[in-house]
Amino acid sequence: MNQLTTGRFIAQKRKEKNLTQEQLAEKLGISNKTVSKWETGKCMPDYSIVKLLCQELEISIAELMDGETKENGNSNIFDEQQIVAMLERIQRLEKQKQTLFGIILITMGIALLAVSQTFSGTAFKDFISGFMLGLSIGEMLVGVFLISRSFSRQ
Repeated sequence: MNQLTTGRFIAQKRKEKNLTQEQLAEKLGISNKTVSKWETGKCMPDYSIVKLLCQELEISIAELMDGETKENGNSNIFDEQQIVAMLERIQRLEKQKQTLFGIILITMGIALLAVSQTFSGTAFKDFISGFMLGLSIGEMLVGVFLISRSFSRQ
């Protein structure tokens, strides 16, 4: 599954239906920017909208994932429910990975904060302590951002 190939396929099928990105987005209940991101390969359609997208473009989910129209003689190894379930699991795992990465950054930030408190005395040690303090705060902020971003996605 290649995002760029799938995106080009979505654009091709949308144009064959004489739909603009905005018209397709309206039918799917999403923004036209989302359709644009799909078509440029920046992201894939969410599992919750894949069936409706395929219905609008009159393609199968397997064709969408492969980025090409299947010949009538080809049989699908997986049925469409299995593909949608697989997409849902992949997106859930990506969200969990992002949350875990955020937790790791926060933990590393706390550890670095504790280590930075051990340096003091000379001007150089104070500089190192301040640098480590700033780095720890930055890590924790990025960690909080990643966690909040993963929870805010639908």
